Amino acid sequence: MDVPTVEDIRALHARHAPSDEAFRLVFTHCEIVWRVAERLIAASGHDVDAELVRAGCLLHDIGVYRLYDPEGRLDGSGYVRHGVLGHALLAEEGYPEALCRFCSCHTGVGLTKEDVLRQGLPVPPSDYLAVTPEERLVMYADKFHSKTTPPRFVSPDTYAAFVRRYGEDKAAAFRAMRAVFGEPELGDLAASYGHALT
Repeated sequence: MDVPTVEDIRALHARHAPSDEAFRLVFTHCEIVWRVAERLIAASGHDVDAELVRAGCLLHDIGVYRLYDPEGRLDGSGYVRHGVLGHALLAEEGYPEALCRFCSCHTGVGLTKEDVLRQGLPVPPSDYLAVTPEERLVMYADKFHSKTTPPRFVSPDTYAAFVRRYGEDKAAAFRAMRAVFGEPELGDLAASYGHALT
């Protein structure tokens, strides 16, 4: 599989972003997730395809652009859809399934068909779970930065407390990823981007 370059992915974002502001928000977040993933790879020594992880990080949130309305407002109520929307966008662009899955399989610590049905989520009932080490690493790295207003970095303990609201199984899944991949150093990244670390 040919893995797209950073320049290719940046151009794809620019083509689909409804505004410069949306591009900066989403693409900067994706870059940050890649920088977090780089640190996790270096610290853990895990044998993952770093190029594939880079592409997955840079592509995972591209579906957010499809949640903007014509006035440039982001539909936060349907935000959980951004993964499946990104999967569809990349498929339409001719990207292979292995890359499309980074979009649909990174939400939270994984969504099961049961989660979708029980919570009445506005996505097709299915399992949206990271399976490969690369998918799991992208999902995990994504937990440490949020596109909130203003954007912020999220410490492992803060995310652990947040995810516990969705059930002990979700908290356990995050603990397992934390044990496998470790904890990234975020202080200097937060300072370099001017984002708070909570």
